[in-house]
Formats: sequence, C-alpha cells, structure tokens
Amino acid sequence: MSRTISRRRFLKASAGVVAVTSSGFLERAPAFAQKRELTMLTFNHFVPASDDELKRQAELFAKQAGVSVRVDTIAGPQMFAKRAAQAASQSGHDIIVTGAADPFLYEQQLVDMGDLVAYLGDRYGGWYSFASQTCQTSSGWRAVPWFWVAFPGCYNDVQFKRAGLQPPKTWDDLLKAGKILKKQGNPVGIAISHCTDANISFWSILWSHGGKVLEPDGKTPAINSDKAAQVVEWYKDLYANAMEPEVLSWDNASNNRFLLSGKGSWIHNAISPYVAAVAKSMPIADEINHHASPGGPGGIHSATGVNSLAIWKFSKNVSLAKDFIKFLFQKENYNSFIVGGSAFNQPPLKSFAEHPIWASNPKYAMLPKEAEYVHEQGWPAKPNSAVQLIIVNFVLPDIVAKAINGMPTKRALTWGEDQIKLALQGKLKTEGKS
Repeated sequence: MSRTISRRRFLKASAGVVAVTSSGFLERAPAFAQKRELTMLTFNHFVPASDDELKRQAELFAKQAGVSVRVDTIAGPQMFAKRAAQAASQSGHDIIVTGAADPFLYEQQLVDMGDLVAYLGDRYGGWYSFASQTCQTSSGWRAVPWFWVAFPGCYNDVQFKRAGLQPPKTWDDLLKAGKILKKQGNPVGIAISHCTDANISFWSILWSHGGKVLEPDGKTPAINSDKAAQVVEWYKDLYANAMEPEVLSWDNASNNRFLLSGKGSWIHNAISPYVAAVAKSMPIADEINHHASPGGPGGIHSATGVNSLAIWKFSKNVSLAKDFIKFLFQKENYNSFIVGGSAFNQPPLKSFAEHPIWASNPKYAMLPKEAEYVHEQGWPAKPNSAVQLIIVNFVLPDIVAKAINGMPTKRALTWGEDQIKLALQGKLKTEGKS
C-alpha cells in the first residue's frame, strides 16, 4: 500500500449512508435464516497464538449463528492505508480494528457503539478512562476498546548483572546504564523510525520529563519547549553513546529481534520478545525480564496504543457485527483471548485485570500496575483527529531523527511544531507504508 490521503479525504462522508443500530444483544448469537458472511480486518498479532484464538472464536460464533465469519490479518503498518482506502471507497470489511485516535479520524464513517459499550462496562467493572477516551468522540462511541498494550522495560538480566547494574528506574538511569552496556558489547535500543514503538517511546519519555505535544485544549501546539529540547538532547546522547544506527530504520519487530539475538540488553517494548522466546523454547527466555516503564522529573508516564473494534457505516451486517463483538467479550472468551496472547493483551475492562495469568509468572506480575501510569497518545489533551495525524505521520520520531542527523535541536522542534499546526488544520497528509 502506498497512497497519500489527506484528512479531508479520510472524513468525506458518503451520501445516503444511514446509521444502523443493533436490534439487541444476546448471550448466544441468534440463528439466521439466510447464511451471511461477516468480515473483520486486524493486524498480524505479535503473539501468533492470539490470532489463532481469535479465529477459533470466530469459527465458534459462526457455527452458533449459522453464518460465515472471515478474519483477515495483515502487517500492522499496512493498516493505516487500508483503513483510509476502505473509508474512501466505502467498501471493505464489516469490522475493522482501529488504533489510538482512529475513531476520531473516521468519526463520520463509523457506527455508534454506545449501547454495546454501556452493556459491557456495566457487566465487567467499567472501562479504564484512557481506553474509553480513545473511542468516545463528541458525537458518540465510535469503537469498542478491545485491548491495550503495556510498554515496560524489557531487559537481559544476565547482561545487566555482568555490568553490575540494576534495571533503570528513570530515563536518566537508562542513559547511564546504556553507555556502560554498549562498551560491554550489549547496547540498548529505542526505535527512532516510522513504527508504532517509536511513537510510544517518544510520548512516554517526553511526558516523564514534563513535556507535552499539545496543550490540554487539544488545539495548541506545545512541542517547541525547553523540556522537549532536553528530551531531544537526551535522545542524541543515547543514540551516540548507548545505541547503534540501526534504530533509525527499525520496524515494530526489530527491537524484538535485537533483544532475542543476545546482543541487545534493553528495549522499550511490550512483552512479546519474552513470549516468543518461551514459545520457541529459546534458552534466552531465562535471561529476559521486565520492569516498570521508567520515569523522570515529571513522574512515571507511559504511552500505549489502545486497539479497538469499529464497524463501518457501509457494512450491511451491523447488528451481526455487534453480536460478534459482544461474543468476543463474553467472560470465557475474553479470558481465553488473554491466555492466547500470553498476557500481551491487556484488558480495557477492569474486572478482566483480575485474570490469574498476571500472578502465574513473576515476569508478568507488574503488568496490571502499568494501567496506573498509562495515557493514550495525545495526553494531556484528549485524543482527536489531529493527534492521529501526528501519530500516523511519525512527526515525533522524525523530530529526533532530524536532530540526530545534524539539524539543530531548536530547528527540529520548530519543524515539528509546523507539522503539528498542519495536523490541527487537518492538512497533514498520511502515507500508507507497506
């Protein structure tokens, strides 16, 4: 996929599209006289067993409902362009997985999910606020939060002990440790590239230093500040003295490979490298551990990406799609989804955080607590379409990359501020990456 599409094209409403509400939610999927096909598009999960579990549940729902359910998966970076293409053409899958502030970017194209959100929230202990903010627009709920991903520090305990180091509690600790570890032959790694991980790390580090991208009003740029400049300088030091140039071209799987290779000592990432090592019986699994995302002068703050389930207004299966989403959240099914993801899939509903998997392995024990420090990207502003344009255009890692490649920090931040102003005007363009 490689097409350039502006926000105006994203949001161009199709004439004659009528919003459809569900006819009601049933504990068991209803039977239908005529067999229909329900389709869903999501990304290739970093824990493949999670996709297997999703497809198993889709087959079970299909059998109970007397319909066909097709779950398609594609590479995560392709989802940006795929969502844009389906919105523009008014055709595609019934259900599509959205990320971060996508429900705001496609607000006029998505079915209202308020009835289903209310039902699930009442039944399962309520929604974490950072998850609900991702999906609740000024015109209603445009998606159902599905799962979020914690981003702790993932590190090689053996390499840290060899260097006489403890896991870092602050980003400054990481910089100091990283310099020692690189000299030992085990550099650290934070993506500075066009990938989701690069965005999440930048937000986390900036917040922890007291900086922000937008003011709380969501309309005023705040990136061009002394605190942001300190963060860029920190990145430059980390890049030069604790990392290697490859971080400038990493994709979302690169840091996983880096840690699993035995060379990398630390990454800011979800727990997927450890899960993969265990699944493949790799000896390095015994060496990998996790710690809370580091903090800084501004406290402990960690960004996340909430993955949500949305239904296009052009879908001819709105009621069926809602029933399927409700089916996925039935307690036994969602608990199996958590197990299938090996604790990667963090629940947005509070009662599911009581799942025994968090206590089954000491390397998972700290994960539920991450919800205390998590914000959706955009904070302290609430998610909005401009935030999503900043995310999908990778404005923030590009600021750092420009500074690393020689642009003065102040100038790089001014460039970033200009890009953010364009996003706020809805003029920033997105490019689908394949």
